[in-house]
Amino acid sequence: MKWLGGRESSNVEDDRGITGGHVAAGGGVIGLIIYIIYSLMGGSGPSGQAPQLPGQTQSAQQSPEDQAAEDREVKFVKVVLGDTEDVWTKLFADEGKTYQYPTLVLFRDEVQSACGFASAAAGPFYCPGDRKLYLDLSFCQELKDRFKAPGDFAVAYVIAHEVGHHIQNLKGISAKMEELHSQLDKTAYNKYSVKLELQADFLAGVWAHYADKMQNIIEPGDIESALSAANAIGDDRLQRQATGTVVPDAFTHGTSAQRVYWFKKGYETGDLKQGDTFHDPSLN
Repeated sequence: MKWLGGRESSNVEDDRGITGGHVAAGGGVIGLIIYIIYSLMGGSGPSGQAPQLPGQTQSAQQSPEDQAAEDREVKFVKVVLGDTEDVWTKLFADEGKTYQYPTLVLFRDEVQSACGFASAAAGPFYCPGDRKLYLDLSFCQELKDRFKAPGDFAVAYVIAHEVGHHIQNLKGISAKMEELHSQLDKTAYNKYSVKLELQADFLAGVWAHYADKMQNIIEPGDIESALSAANAIGDDRLQRQATGTVVPDAFTHGTSAQRVYWFKKGYETGDLKQGDTFHDPSLN
């Protein structure tokens, strides 16, 4: 991905030196299972509640090499967020609207948001309550090592997915989902949750489509990198890794194939009108 020299967003809060102040207990096997299920699954659920995860990690003092690598990641995140701002500002302006920027919060180990307390094990997430994206940079390495989705663009896809949730919030979709949360049973609500997450994947693809048109950022292998990430975080794959079985009624984010399909659809068409997952009969 061509990003060096790109505009860095100023809407980034660096809270890596701040801890949530929670004393956690009861990690162990339960914490590991929750970690596998929730890690990299698009962060918060449609209700905006960040998962409450057991366990707490201690930050080790970094070597100069590790610090340099993290500084690079921070710069990269700022450029990607800046790219999303440029794309969505244009697309909202095309509709006669003004895009309101989200804030991206960098944290380490744990964080307190308007949606509650979350551990880094929850993965990146978006909180509608404060319109902020939350990211622990250790996720970037986890994406490469554990989930075999290397490349800068895999991380960019995940950031763009969380920005997709911000777009849904601005358009009132998140509020409608919150209403459904109290009206439906868990199985029925999960189906809507899947549609919400797949729509965010579609919006990430739309971002990639226009970011490349506007900035020529995509290099050979980038889309494959994003698709590898989408494939790695499907509900079916994560459930199978965690428990050895797949329970479709418990899906909240969509299968690997669905996530890949909707990202590709957004990237290939760039047509926002094609992103209405809520009325796609194949998802009923």
